[in-house]
Amino acid sequence: MTRTVYALARYADCQAAIDFLTGAFGFRLHEASKNDEGVVHHAELLVGDDLIMLGQGRPGGPGVYVAVEDVDAHRDRAAAAGATITMEPVDQPYGSREYACQDPEGNPWYFGTYRP
Repeated sequence: MTRTVYALARYADCQAAIDFLTGAFGFRLHEASKNDEGVVHHAELLVGDDLIMLGQGRPGGPGVYVAVEDVDAHRDRAAAAGATITMEPVDQPYGSREYACQDPEGNPWYFGTYRP
């Protein structure tokens, strides 16, 4: 399958984002590109078979949704790593259990059992 749409989140400090996202959410580093000063300005993280791109820039945006198996355990891991929980786990009427949080730079992240 060829992907044509990729999730993208912007960070002022991509390396700190990599450290947080791999530690808090269990993402895996696929690639990181550095500029001439040795600063990570682009990275790709794996979530299962899917890819999330990180770019250097002003944080914020619409957020990213990631399907996970155990929402409550995932929420606990994220909170322990410093994520700000903005919505505690809740059962949605469409059959998903979900929670929401922000990473240290304020990007919104959504995790749940729903798989479109």
